[in-house]
Amino acid sequence: MSSGVRIKPKTAIQKSKTSSPLPCSPEPAAKPQPKPSDKLNPKTIDPFGDHSRAPSAFAAIYAKGGVPCRLMHGAVKHKLQWECLPETLPFDPLLITLAEGLRETKHPYTFVSKEGFKELLLVEDAAEKAVPLLPRLVPVLKAALAHSDDEVFERGLDALVQLSAVVGSSLNDHLKLLLTNLSRRLMDKKFKEKITRALQKLEQYGGQATVAIIKSKIPTYCSVSS
Repeated sequence: MSSGVRIKPKTAIQKSKTSSPLPCSPEPAAKPQPKPSDKLNPKTIDPFGDHSRAPSAFAAIYAKGGVPCRLMHGAVKHKLQWECLPETLPFDPLLITLAEGLRETKHPYTFVSKEGFKELLLVEDAAEKAVPLLPRLVPVLKAALAHSDDEVFERGLDALVQLSAVVGSSLNDHLKLLLTNLSRRLMDKKFKEKITRALQKLEQYGGQATVAIIKSKIPTYCSVSS
């Protein structure tokens, strides 16, 4: 009798364990999945999402609307939509801000900074606007060329060639500041060809005086005119 009394509540307890979920082990609540468009909308970007790192200057400016262009998501490729014609925008400080964004490693900042820098330099009077900014712009490009991330370096290199095409020989006075980083990366086989082409472009846009400047930092450089 007494043993039967002990078994009965034990069976009841086992039954209750199997018939209802334990309150201490709830099923994890399903998190709402973000829409693809949310990733492209600056209003939905949480610059504080990565708690180990404060938002970069470019990300903060972009989130506040300080960069007058936005990424438009296309079926085939992305493109920029400017709030007003790039020809009407002051280069100071926008061109420098976009150059600083070249060091970004997150979307959409990587695309906006690279494409924005390129498109701004395509306006008709770009040279007139960009040359006075070279003393402030070149150190920013140097930081991109010195970055450990390969994609950041490549964006910086592309931007340097684009700038050279616009300002021409005006870049020569600042070129030595940039060549040290190119010389280091030239030792990497995967960048050797790309850097060599970039140096040839710098010579093409900067003129014959550019050759001596390049050779002072990269003695092995062979001029395109030789």
